[in-house]
Amino acid sequence: MSDTSWSVAGVVRRNAAATPDACAISAGGREWSWAQLDSRSSQVAQALAGAGVGPGDRIAFLDKNGPAYFEVLFGAGKMGAVNVAVNWRLAAREMQYIVNDAEAKVLIVGPEFLGHLEEMRPGLETVKTVVVIDGGTSDPDYEDWIGAQADADPGHRGAPDEVALQLYTSGTTGLPKGAMLTNGNFAAIVVQMAGPWRLERSSVNLVAMPLFHIGGSGWALVGMSAGCRSEVVRDADPAALLETIEHEGVTNAFIVPALLQALSAVPGAAGRDYGALRSIMYGASPITDRALVQAMETFGCDFVQLYGLTETTGALTQLDAGDHDPGGPRAHLLRSAGRAYPWVELRVVDPETGEERPRGEVGELWTRSAQNMLGYWNNPDATTAVMTADGWFRTGDAGYMDAEGFVFLTDRIKDMIVSGGENVYPAEVENVVAAHPAVADVAVIGVPDARWGETVKAVVVLTPGAGSDASDIIEFCRGRLAHFKCPTSVDFIDVLPRNPSGKILKRELREPYWRGRERAIN
Repeated sequence: MSDTSWSVAGVVRRNAAATPDACAISAGGREWSWAQLDSRSSQVAQALAGAGVGPGDRIAFLDKNGPAYFEVLFGAGKMGAVNVAVNWRLAAREMQYIVNDAEAKVLIVGPEFLGHLEEMRPGLETVKTVVVIDGGTSDPDYEDWIGAQADADPGHRGAPDEVALQLYTSGTTGLPKGAMLTNGNFAAIVVQMAGPWRLERSSVNLVAMPLFHIGGSGWALVGMSAGCRSEVVRDADPAALLETIEHEGVTNAFIVPALLQALSAVPGAAGRDYGALRSIMYGASPITDRALVQAMETFGCDFVQLYGLTETTGALTQLDAGDHDPGGPRAHLLRSAGRAYPWVELRVVDPETGEERPRGEVGELWTRSAQNMLGYWNNPDATTAVMTADGWFRTGDAGYMDAEGFVFLTDRIKDMIVSGGENVYPAEVENVVAAHPAVADVAVIGVPDARWGETVKAVVVLTPGAGSDASDIIEFCRGRLAHFKCPTSVDFIDVLPRNPSGKILKRELREPYWRGRERAIN
């Protein structure tokens, strides 16, 4: 059962009262105590109030990982406002769409994104105040903005059904959707997972994943709720990250497969001292057996796989450390995403009828628990499309459960591509490619990639007489999309295969690249 008294703002309040002088955050060689984080987040709350922000209003935050993110997250919670973490990997016009869609009143921007800010600024519709971290513009400087405020906590308690964080995830329409995650959603998982994930006050928790991901913010909140120190990493450079894990005494980490593979490949990685490391949780995209075994050999700690989504506030299933036995009789479980948590209902159903499939048969995974999001912000149609009247969330992932309840993912009901832990929706990429003057028709698919799991391929029908090549189309996309969404390869075809109703047969396009593989995801 979730703790109905738990709230995002309550995390900093409780820890500041219990261990005010203990380190809450360390980053870039500096430390912030719980008392400091509590005080500064209260100043943020007062500054937001002074900017006209009230309960339920959205604040957009655009910067890489750092202490300011948590000051704003907790400060917003202390007054009932909602933090919107903007994906800093996006192109400026994609960022602008999110800020406008969220109807953000305040936009806080880091120094690396001032160019994006200037591109966005003319088109910002609801932002009344722009605040810049480390200055650099005529807008208020973040330190000056909060420094002028008293550190008085506004005292908003934060009810279970109040939205605490709004994370954007792309959709099949090509437009991002704001998943509204409530205090109650987080309480359902955060309170219960600190123990099983071996997080306690003495832990040093690595926060290296981007905070606009549930694997960043959600993971951090589990550790912070337990009262431990968070080692916040701004840029996940593999060599530097290994230094941090070793020399900062990191005990716990969540790392996506692409980064795990990069860490293991750093020269000398296996010879370092990771004696403090208790466990590495991994997930967000599939991992090959080879990459997983290499990582296990490199770090020599427990490995735990997680499967979940933004809309479910993170993990739904877990493959325990004891089930990671590459040479044992149950080695096949390395291909599993584990079993559902006791409080999570999970079904495998026929996606068309909703009827449950027998164990061992592939269908769409549906889930129901207190972790399921409130819905998509200002998008009731999209919410209805994924959530049933009786509370089931349609994940869009295909898989099966074996007799013991282990979940095996096989494909995706939707066409989503997962590249290095980032979700890429083909419709969004297709909309951009189709705008190229030489393109008559296009389909975007995911193809296997040894490093990223999958990369984006555009299959293009050229306009008659057009002389465009692959590099021209890729470059066209890079000026309009985040680089991780851009095609890394382009195939040219005379006509796209379609069914009688006109739907492109993407499975047919994908088949040659995935032929001979156990799963249609890498």
